[in-house]
Amino acid sequence: MTIEIIARAAITAGRHILLARKKGAPHTFLPGGHVEFGEAASSALARELQEELGIAMEVGRFLGAVEHAWTDPLGPSHELNLVFEVTWPGLDRPAPVGSVEPHLEFVWQPTDQLAARNLQPRVLCELLPRWLAAGPDSGWGSSGWGSTLR
Repeated sequence: MTIEIIARAAITAGRHILLARKKGAPHTFLPGGHVEFGEAASSALARELQEELGIAMEVGRFLGAVEHAWTDPLGPSHELNLVFEVTWPGLDRPAPVGSVEPHLEFVWQPTDQLAARNLQPRVLCELLPRWLAAGPDSGWGSSGWGSTLR
């Protein structure tokens, strides 16, 4: 068993944030992906966004870290999400977003209604609006081992 390190993007347009979902899944997550051994988290995030969206984006300030552990039919999982503010050049309002990867879809969600899209880790529903409005607070959140994906 391992703890995976994931770099995640907080991409905003107006009062909306871009969320990703595996097609057919009941939950959403922030775009991004795995940090490879020896790769800087910000570089991993830029690479993952290029792979998922086909667009070069500017990775900005570190917002915070969120631990997430859960059990699903495949067994236990544990990850550490490193969340960065990301700028999408030329984007000033939500617009339809296509995916380069056929198993993913993207949706804009108001930042004050993140729980309605079952954002995981759930603690991001509380932390993201604060981080984006005023910068990082403690920079830490955890869903703990008792969590399940709903």
